[in-house]
Amino acid sequence: MSEPTTTPPSRRLQRIALPALLVVALASFLSAVFLPLPWKNKLPPPTETMPPVPEFTLTERFEKPVSKADLTGKVWVASFMFTRCGGPCPRVTATMTRLQGELDLANQSDLRFVTFTMDPERDTPEVLRRYATDRAKAHPEKWLFLTGEEAAMLKLIKDGFLIGVSKSTDPKPGFEFNHSTYLVVVDKQGRIRGHFNGFPGEHDAEGSQYEESLSRLKAKVGDLLKE
Repeated sequence: MSEPTTTPPSRRLQRIALPALLVVALASFLSAVFLPLPWKNKLPPPTETMPPVPEFTLTERFEKPVSKADLTGKVWVASFMFTRCGGPCPRVTATMTRLQGELDLANQSDLRFVTFTMDPERDTPEVLRRYATDRAKAHPEKWLFLTGEEAAMLKLIKDGFLIGVSKSTDPKPGFEFNHSTYLVVVDKQGRIRGHFNGFPGEHDAEGSQYEESLSRLKAKVGDLLKE
């Protein structure tokens, strides 16, 4: 009588490990598709009753304090970045520079641009001054660059402006923060009135959604300036 055959240990291990690996791979794929990264989060639903921006007092690049109260009576477009960003921040800044011209910021007395850094440890007023001049070509009075204490800045950006932001575990310089890239329009009473695309995303290769979003931003700003 022949002895019963047994499956070699290596074959048994393969039978156990292969399905497990397939499950892990499937879970990773589904997570990548359905759980977007912070800078790819969905826009908050459009509404005219979005929350007001919380009170804040921060330091402008010319080392002057700027508070929310200083912006009362102004329509403002807010952006969020850090100066040594190796990701999309330069493109968001380029969008703001473009809008500076298209919205005629220099000649709009009731319009301001406000850029918040999420990396105040490195983005000192001096660093922001250089960035504003060299990179953004920013108006010296009507485009503000604000810095402050890191925890307060991140809380303001995340909870106040509804912008996804988190510290990264990536050790490479320029990738210290994950963040979404939306621009936020705020009305004269300090209320959020819309989120708009800061640059064409990876699913908008031709930039049509980006351009449509910027058209809506400019129309919204124009309407709010008339209020």
